[in-house]
Amino acid sequence: MPVSEQGGVTTWRRRTTGQSLVRWFGWLIGLAVFLYCWQQISAATTWFFVRDAPRIAGDIWSRATPPRWEYIAQLGRPIWDTLNIATLGTLISLLLAVPVAFLAANNTTPSRLFVRPIALLIIVSTRSINSLIWALLLIAIIGPGVFAGVVAIAIRSIGFCAKLLYEAIEEIDRVQVEAITATGASRWQVMAYGIVPQILPAFAGIAVFRWDINIRESTVLGLVGAGGIGLQLQSSLNVLAWPQVSLILLVILAAVVLSEWVSAKVREAII
Repeated sequence: MPVSEQGGVTTWRRRTTGQSLVRWFGWLIGLAVFLYCWQQISAATTWFFVRDAPRIAGDIWSRATPPRWEYIAQLGRPIWDTLNIATLGTLISLLLAVPVAFLAANNTTPSRLFVRPIALLIIVSTRSINSLIWALLLIAIIGPGVFAGVVAIAIRSIGFCAKLLYEAIEEIDRVQVEAITATGASRWQVMAYGIVPQILPAFAGIAVFRWDINIRESTVLGLVGAGGIGLQLQSSLNVLAWPQVSLILLVILAAVVLSEWVSAKVREAII
């Protein structure tokens, strides 16, 4: 903290004059960028529709209430498909993410020069593309349906699970590994008895957390034809059946709340 004396009085300053100028210049640059971006967005926005949005929202709300409760009988299979998409996709991703994580971790990869970069590339590539994009690509390849949704969720989840898991592997207690290695254990024995027991809690937490996320993502995959309750939502939106839309949204909300409660209970049991 800089100190200056003026008239015999000591003045404490948080920053020097140069630091203050740099700070204010940074704020000025940020403000200029914000104004430029706002100008571009404003030029591409039809403000009439924005001003009219409250009236349109009120009109849709009046059309969507009350929900069409008798339609719930047709949502049993779609919501079950949605849960299956999330669950099977998560299980498949975990089976594939575990070996990728061990190949990506510094302390378990067989080659930091060749194997680890490939594993990291898999992690980055699967995480960088949204599940909806994967679903669109897979629908073009294997056709629409639940299977495309399962594969899309699985591919999207590989990078997420592998990244968190390989970070957990790199943070293990090396003393335990060294102790088991000193007994003459093989590489696989060291992994089974020295590494796996340490990462099991993290693995269980990652699995539950990702399943909870996949429940949310799988509800919208039907919008692009990948099955689940999103397909019913898209059909209702196409015919402007707003009472059905409001009911579907309530069912989705209930499913998400239930998955959140289940995942919280499982995490409490693990921790």
